[in-house]
Amino acid sequence: MRRRIPPRKRLVVRLLFVSALIAVCSVAATAWLAVTTTTSALKEEQGQDLAADNRILAQLSGYAATHSDWAGVRPTLRELAARTGRRIALTTADRTPVADSAPRGTPLPPRAAATVDPLRTDTYTETGAQLSGVDPRVVGPYRLPAAERVKLDSLAERREHCYERHGLQATVERTESGRPVVTVADGADPFAYGADVCEDGRLNTPTATERKALDALSDLARPCLRKNGLNLDGGLFFTFDPRGKDSFGGGFLVAKLPKLGTGDATRTAQRCVQTARRTQLQPYVAPVAELFLGIGDQNPARFDMSPANKAKVVGAAGLVLAVTVAVTAVVAVRLVRPLRALTLAAQQPPELHVRVPVTTRDETGILAEAFNDLTERRARLEAQRKAMVSDIAHELRSPLTNIRGWLEVVRDGVVEPDPALLDSLHEEALVLQRIIDDLQDLAAADAGTLRLHREPLRAGDLLDQVAAAHRVAADAAGVALRTEADATAWLEADPVRMRQVLGNLVSNALRHTPAGGTVTLAARREGDEAVFTVADTGSGIAPEDLPHVFERFWRAEKSRSRRTGGSGLGLPIVRHLVAAHGGTADVASEPGVGTVFTLRLPGAPPPGDEP
Repeated sequence: MRRRIPPRKRLVVRLLFVSALIAVCSVAATAWLAVTTTTSALKEEQGQDLAADNRILAQLSGYAATHSDWAGVRPTLRELAARTGRRIALTTADRTPVADSAPRGTPLPPRAAATVDPLRTDTYTETGAQLSGVDPRVVGPYRLPAAERVKLDSLAERREHCYERHGLQATVERTESGRPVVTVADGADPFAYGADVCEDGRLNTPTATERKALDALSDLARPCLRKNGLNLDGGLFFTFDPRGKDSFGGGFLVAKLPKLGTGDATRTAQRCVQTARRTQLQPYVAPVAELFLGIGDQNPARFDMSPANKAKVVGAAGLVLAVTVAVTAVVAVRLVRPLRALTLAAQQPPELHVRVPVTTRDETGILAEAFNDLTERRARLEAQRKAMVSDIAHELRSPLTNIRGWLEVVRDGVVEPDPALLDSLHEEALVLQRIIDDLQDLAAADAGTLRLHREPLRAGDLLDQVAAAHRVAADAAGVALRTEADATAWLEADPVRMRQVLGNLVSNALRHTPAGGTVTLAARREGDEAVFTVADTGSGIAPEDLPHVFERFWRAEKSRSRRTGGSGLGLPIVRHLVAAHGGTADVASEPGVGTVFTLRLPGAPPPGDEP
């Protein structure tokens, strides 16, 4: 009865499920990759936009730091817009337009991107981070006239040469106000090199222009200081320190405050000075302006697909799924068809030996070919089994018939049981015994229960023993029996089984070699193998019969005459015993010339050569 397969276990269903799962995973992975790539690209573009926005802000802040109004900013703004590809607009705090790169009447973005105020900035500009909150490009009253610059340049050059004489590499940097500042390379300490004589204080002393501006700064800071209870008259002074972090008038001008007792008082004094500084610089910078950029909002918009794009993604995914399922269904049907044919053929009775047509060259086609080979081998084995049963019955029937016939004759008193008759009956019994022993050996070899008692054997001694056992039979047949052995040929084997193997081959050779012929037993060593050959000069074997010589009960003479052949079990026993020793047995023959049987077995080193 044909067994039904549940739908969930059918190959087609499994293939469809697996293909659909693979398609879903591939679509999901592709979508994830696309979204991730797009998001990464958007973030990168956003980072580039932020860097460009900072450059725009820095340049406009520099303009405001060096101009007292926005009257001439339009050329700069248009040049920035053309270089960055962005819309740039400046307005007052109440949204009154100052300058715009877009045509008149274009609405502004919802919010300003930044505020342009050089006196209150903490952005990173081309000149560095402004910790004081004032753009260093704001110079105002601290700008040095030409005469003072020449004098300071001379002092800076003198200090630079002094540093070099003491082994220090120095450079001269010019600030926005025109003041030169000498800095030592790699931040080296001049005092550690004995260069303290170079710092005479003259270069760090404010000039007349700077002193005037600093006096005005002190006057502006004094009301705030007094209001907060801080009386610093005579205690507030300024100096130029190249290692200073604050920046007054585009230089390294540091406000030196005396110890005020608490940190709060010090911070209050610093706030007063900072406020006074902004008040002092206010007339020299452009008014505060709002900066609008093309995106209009510093918060980037979320990436979101439109309904049309979502429909495209869903449609593409559905199309991929449909194509995958369709292709899988076609492939599955083509795969299942030969498998069903194999199943039907395997379910047929053994005696039919049904062959499956091979329609493909893939794994299924290979499976069909293997099934057909198996069917043919099964048919041959069935035929051999039937032939073996018939051969066994024939081999046993002949001696049993002879024994039964002579016993019946003796029982009836027709013939007296003389010694000749008893010898004949004994010979027939020996034939039966040999057949039974051979069948037992073959059965043990087939079952893997054949026991071997291995011991080191010298190949020459083994050949001598076999030749001695068959010398009488060879002399009676008029056949010369010779041995040729290599002294280095040794093996580890069962001596009884090996004598049985070589004895079967010698008996077979003597039986097929006419009088005057020769049978030669030889042994030699080839690498790690011991090679035995049994060669005769007999009638030979036809080429079409060579593949069958090791089959059971097979004889070239179909007449089954015991004069020309034995039971047909000797050569199968030879192959099985040699295989049990881990070797191989082969035959080569030429009709009318002779036959050579070759045995190859694992060799063993001579006892003297063992480590």
